Amino acid sequence: MKNIFAAFFLLVFFSVQCQEASSTISGIVTDAYGRPLSFASIILENLKLGVLTDDNGAYAIHQVPKGNHKLKVSYIGYGTNSKLIEVDEKNTNLKIDFALKENVEHLDEVTINGKTKKTSLETKGFAVNSVETKEAGLRSIQTNELLNNTVGVKIRQNGGLGSTVKYSLNGLSGRSVSIFIDGIPISIYGSSFSLNSIPPSMIKNIEVYKGVVPGHLSSDAVGGAINIVLHEGAKNNLNASVSYGSFNTLQTNLNGAYRFDKSGFTIKASAFHNYSDNDYKISGRTIVDIAPNGVETPIVARRFYDAYRSTGGMAQVGFTNVEWADQFLVGVTASDEYNEVQHGTFVTKLPYKGRFLESDAILGNLTYKKKNLFIKGLDLNVNGVYGKRHRSINDTVAQAYSWTGERRIRFDGEYLDYIWDSQNENGPTLAKITRNVSSVRSGLSYTINNNHKILLNHVYSGIDREDSDEMISLLENTFQQTSDLYKNIISLSYELQAFESKFKLNAFGKHYIQKVLNTQPVFNDDHTQVIDEVYQSDKDYTGYGFAASYAILPSITFLTSAEKAIRLPSENEVFGDAGDNLLPNLTIQPETSNNVNLGLRLGKFNLNKHGFTLTSNFFARNIENRIGLPTNADGLRESDEFVQYTNLENTAESKGIEGELHYTYNNNLGFNFNITRMSLTTVNSGVETNVPNVPLFTMNAGLRYTFKNFIQEKSRLNLFYNTYYTDEFSYKFAQGTNTTGEEEFLIPEQLSHDFGLSYTFPKENFVLSFDVKNIFDQAIYDNLSVQKPGRAFYLKLNYTINNL
Repeated sequence: MKNIFAAFFLLVFFSVQCQEASSTISGIVTDAYGRPLSFASIILENLKLGVLTDDNGAYAIHQVPKGNHKLKVSYIGYGTNSKLIEVDEKNTNLKIDFALKENVEHLDEVTINGKTKKTSLETKGFAVNSVETKEAGLRSIQTNELLNNTVGVKIRQNGGLGSTVKYSLNGLSGRSVSIFIDGIPISIYGSSFSLNSIPPSMIKNIEVYKGVVPGHLSSDAVGGAINIVLHEGAKNNLNASVSYGSFNTLQTNLNGAYRFDKSGFTIKASAFHNYSDNDYKISGRTIVDIAPNGVETPIVARRFYDAYRSTGGMAQVGFTNVEWADQFLVGVTASDEYNEVQHGTFVTKLPYKGRFLESDAILGNLTYKKKNLFIKGLDLNVNGVYGKRHRSINDTVAQAYSWTGERRIRFDGEYLDYIWDSQNENGPTLAKITRNVSSVRSGLSYTINNNHKILLNHVYSGIDREDSDEMISLLENTFQQTSDLYKNIISLSYELQAFESKFKLNAFGKHYIQKVLNTQPVFNDDHTQVIDEVYQSDKDYTGYGFAASYAILPSITFLTSAEKAIRLPSENEVFGDAGDNLLPNLTIQPETSNNVNLGLRLGKFNLNKHGFTLTSNFFARNIENRIGLPTNADGLRESDEFVQYTNLENTAESKGIEGELHYTYNNNLGFNFNITRMSLTTVNSGVETNVPNVPLFTMNAGLRYTFKNFIQEKSRLNLFYNTYYTDEFSYKFAQGTNTTGEEEFLIPEQLSHDFGLSYTFPKENFVLSFDVKNIFDQAIYDNLSVQKPGRAFYLKLNYTINNL
């Protein structure tokens, strides 16, 4: 770590020394209401020197010579504006902002050749979707819900707010899918800082890679990756929102940024708070009231011990858009979480009351980005995180409860206590896990010319872990184990554009290194002294892949990608986690997969006021040494509270096709529909069968309509409707058979509907929204038959101050 940071600061120092003394002109281009205008053109007319604004409307022109210049800005659909400026020794950093007025003239026909960043990303050859988060910022919906609308993506959540979330891409989920925040694995931040903890207004977009993951993410995933891309700019603004709704659910966030014009000194900060009682109704064959004589009566119950709270924030200071760095930020991330646990792996007839988890984290972070480092075309990108996390599991209450929320009573009228080990419980616990965590992601790219580019990337992740439990004897507690896990993933990529950029190729190789070290103090054979029982594993692996695309017409593109992917075991799969009811498996091995995608993109086609985009993708996966839960009858029982990840003996094969349609009319009406049909099979007891607990057929649809000048001039009313369909699937292998068809383990087909509206006031700084989830109160299930919330109502207020 010392060498890494020493090398980093040397790069910064040399970068400063190598820059020529010159002036910089920077600023922000907005419309008349303060909204940033992306891709506006900024030109110094006499020098023929110009740039385009970024997503935040910001621009910067470096190395401007002394003298008088005319700075001109233009944007399609808006009037032009220009200013005369003087650059001399006193004015080396000029801040020039522009506000453009919209043209009142109507253009009958305009043809624009070009691609948005979203389209450019989705036509590089990878099976990738770019998810925009503006809608989440305006409505009472979480970022996960936006992802759930994406083709090929299924969010697997064990209940309400704060419950365990797994991301499924083309049927592969859990650790088969890597989650990143600006390239840093989100697992480093801990459970108290999740994807839904990041305010949508901080997120630029979300990249969803299915099956094949590009080298610059340096990911060890066989199912794909989700990368949360945060806004890079430092637009001077402040955003606050609060949402309240069913089940006493409160969600608030506050974030803002300020940049000092002359120095480039920048401050960025955000904070969030989430709370929910999660007291929604559930039913099913295990939701019963047990009488003193043992008679069971099915009931509809409310979850009575499932509250969740999380609080946290992030602050960064540094410099942006200066000569020696596009970004140099150091900061801290802190979070805290409290989570009541209602049941174990399955929803059993004996609910918990008194078992809860607490976790917290404090992490330092560093970001450095510089384009054209030393020479033109050489770009450097470094993100680092280091800190400490704590997690505790508190379960000391021996009182037994039924799903009525009342204590169980024995036949003689006395209260019944919980019998430890009755459901493979490990007994009362006050377990604590302390982790020192670190991760550094660095990337160096060199653009040789417009057709060739080379990228070298490295991701390091390290976890030093100590476990203890105050409920065990002092002697035993002295013998607690230490567990260390280190990963290094190095990738080299080559990008090619040919035939007037119609053909694009990205070829990459990845090298994976993992070290596992577990030290357990134990007595020797004659119990005369303490010795360390050490397990150590050092292994490395190699993977490779490519992505290619060819545009036979500007609006018709063929895409293909393939990868030999490797997925290293995660910390919890190796060392277990009592909070998630997981047992350790020190000898668990990596899983591998051969992944292939074949896709076609048609559009965007514009016909008068109509716009169409149609995409399709065929995918195939062949997963060996698969890591998962033992889903056969003997390996996993519904009475099990603790489970263990293991390497499943049989190969799994996934094949399927997905398609998505986007339609727009006059920028007021929007409709999207996507469908995924797949198979995920393995061999169980000599018979090929579907892998359980995986939905194989899903459909989503969404409709949006905008009323302009509603009630007030320059206001907007947006109406939203979404529907989600999941076909029936079995959540475990049937006991004593080789099929998954027994009704006892079958989750029926599900169809849910959401409705929402948002009203944007004329100045566009205040938005009021209202959402109804699961309108018809359908019974919705997910992982291992855990029921999710029914009908719910939410109200959200969002206020933004631009141009502080």
